[in-house]
Amino acid sequence: MAPPFDFARTALLFVDPYNDFLAEKGKLWPLVAKVAGAVGLHDNLRAVLAAVRGAGLQVVIVPHHRWKPGELDGWDHPNPYMLGGYRHQIFAQGEWGGEWFPDFAPREGDLICTEHWGSSGFANINLDTLLKQKGVTRVILIGLIANTCIESTGKYAVELGYHVTLVRDATAAASEEAMRCAHDINGPTYAHAIVTTAELLATLAQAEAVSA
Repeated sequence: MAPPFDFARTALLFVDPYNDFLAEKGKLWPLVAKVAGAVGLHDNLRAVLAAVRGAGLQVVIVPHHRWKPGELDGWDHPNPYMLGGYRHQIFAQGEWGGEWFPDFAPREGDLICTEHWGSSGFANINLDTLLKQKGVTRVILIGLIANTCIESTGKYAVELGYHVTLVRDATAAASEEAMRCAHDINGPTYAHAIVTTAELLATLAQAEAVSA
């Protein structure tokens, strides 16, 4: 992601900023806690959000489907990912775990797309329509989890023609190996740029300076 780039055509996609993922008492926090602590996830997410909002980039919240009782009844082919979330009532609608983590709750001007059922933030929802109506052609991905929703959303974005940037320390996964696979093995096969939070912030600052 070499500067300068067009802020008006770039959006930050923040995937699944729920309490169940990001709060210490969240149902999925134990799954990602070790890696999240090692990379400084919460501080990096805060820094990225502050920088992109300061630069005037569009922020889009890309939320996972919230659990509701009985909703998978009669499904022919719910996948293991969906079934696991259903059994554990992940992101339950109307409950604390399915609420936004306070530091990352949407603000005025942010967009919230419809909830994705599987891993991709684009499949069968309105994200592509929202981005195209805003003239967005580049997306920066942060959130959870690196080797599931982030990877699937990034791959789908590339197939739709978007320029994709992954921020390797503004996400987490269940293991260091999963993170390595997401960013060092699979990421280079589709992402146009894979950067750290510090590198992203430097790029944004440089682009702002050039455009000033």
